[in-house]
Amino acid sequence: MDHTALAREMRGLREQVTGITDTALAAADGLLIAADTADSIDPEGLAALAAAGLGLARRTAEATARGALHRTVAYGSHGCAAFYAVGDTALMVVLGDEGMDVERLHRATQPALRRIDLILTDRTGTTVKTAEGV
Repeated sequence: MDHTALAREMRGLREQVTGITDTALAAADGLLIAADTADSIDPEGLAALAAAGLGLARRTAEATARGALHRTVAYGSHGCAAFYAVGDTALMVVLGDEGMDVERLHRATQPALRRIDLILTDRTGTTVKTAEGV
């Protein structure tokens, strides 16, 4: 796996969208793949929470016949956390301050998510192994 390319994609999002404070990539089971977070953020904990939240949102979308989940956003008094599916085996979480333009973020993440999915997928089409063998 090309960690340099993953870091480049995360940096690229920060350059495109004002207000992004932290980013992380995780396997669907919550294992951290890569992170660009402040010292005050526990990247492993963030990855695990993001995976749990995205998993619940995926199940809700399926149970209510809403189709495949693309993203979910949690808004707080000091900003928001956006969770994006990266294929079926990974996720990206983006934290932003109060001034982050969430619609701009959604537009900027689409090409980045496609590239990240390609980085995480080897040439034979099998995905990166996680603790659960996914």
